[in-house]
Amino acid sequence: MTNKSMAIVSYITIIGWVISYLEYKKRADKSALVNYHLGQSLGLIILSFVLGIAVSVLVAIVPSLYFVSLVISLVSLVLLLLGIVTANNEAIKPLPVVGKLFEGKFDFSK
Repeated sequence: MTNKSMAIVSYITIIGWVISYLEYKKRADKSALVNYHLGQSLGLIILSFVLGIAVSVLVAIVPSLYFVSLVISLVSLVLLLLGIVTANNEAIKPLPVVGKLFEGKFDFSK
C-alpha cells in the first residue's frame, strides 16, 4: 500500500484506521504524511464517538432535539470527506475547525 492510500484509508471507519496503522507500523520508512493523517483521523473518530454519546444522552432527555444528532453526524461526515481530500492531495494540513486539537497529540512514528 502506498503512503497516499494508507493516509486515505485511515479516514474510512475504525477498521480502515487499524489497517492503515498496522501497515504503517510494519514499514521501515515512516512517512510524515501517513503519521499526520493517522493522528487526524483518530482524533476525528474519537471526537465523533464522544459527541455521539453526548448527543444520545441529550436526545434521551429531550427527544425534540433529535435534529442535533443529525447535524453532528453531517458535520462528522463533512470533516471525514475533507480529510480524505487532503490526504489525496498529499497535504499535511489539519482538518477545519477541530484539526488543531489533534496536532501533536498522537505520534505513531515510534
